[in-house]
Amino acid sequence: MANDLNVVALVGRLTRESELRYSNGGMAICRFSLAVNRRKRTADNRWEDEANFFDCTMFGKSAESINQYLEKGRQVSIIGELRQSRWEQDGQNRSKVEIAVNSLQLLSSPSSSSDGRSDNRRKEQEPARNQGSSYGPRQTYQDTPPVMDMGGPEQFDDDQIPF
Repeated sequence: MANDLNVVALVGRLTRESELRYSNGGMAICRFSLAVNRRKRTADNRWEDEANFFDCTMFGKSAESINQYLEKGRQVSIIGELRQSRWEQDGQNRSKVEIAVNSLQLLSSPSSSSDGRSDNRRKEQEPARNQGSSYGPRQTYQDTPPVMDMGGPEQFDDDQIPF
């Protein structure tokens, strides 16, 4: 039906280094996992975070160019759509839902190690990518961008929700 809507927008942190692969046709496929915390009230009326984990996939030139920046701990914003894969394995029907990412924005620098220094292992292990490419210079982050208080769920009770 033409009136269906499939849009997902999330802000969270990467749970592992991204994986870049290429299809038989040469298309870049970048896979990563995103952790998104959800605040919920406990039985004793306290707030606690519950982590939700989402598998994400990006395709094409954008996947190839952004891959080098997707490091564990980095906060990102994504917009995409849900896609379901179905297959049969050992006689059992299986399925998996993941997010096909259309747009990704880097929101913070990678997380720091316990001694306060940035984790540069990935940069040391991988050769420089996209040298001489038209993607432009690599963005550098001196500080984490400021956090804006948008009045999350802790600002109201569940009874105040109109639906």
